[in-house]
Amino acid sequence: MTDSPVALRRLPEVERFMFIVYAVYNKKHNKIYIGQTENIERRIALHNSGELTNSYTSRFDGGWQLIYSEIAYNRVAALIRERQLKSHKGRDFVKKYIPR
Repeated sequence: MTDSPVALRRLPEVERFMFIVYAVYNKKHNKIYIGQTENIERRIALHNSGELTNSYTSRFDGGWQLIYSEIAYNRVAALIRERQLKSHKGRDFVKKYIPR
């Protein structure tokens, strides 16, 4: 992961089947991507490796940095929260975590 400070909002502890809703930021292009995963370290590595050839993040060179993450109970909760963060208000919330 990255050395930058990242906001981690913990929902009630459910460690066994947890999902992570996250936001990554590309400073070079000033772009944000919001997604969800079971393995945040692997997903960040995929965003930065270029292996995700037909994805949004593969369109932009430069590194993707984790700026926000939170734990969700299950995949359904993660998808609901991901949709919330992708809304206008949600993006405004995430933008507060962009490093300056």
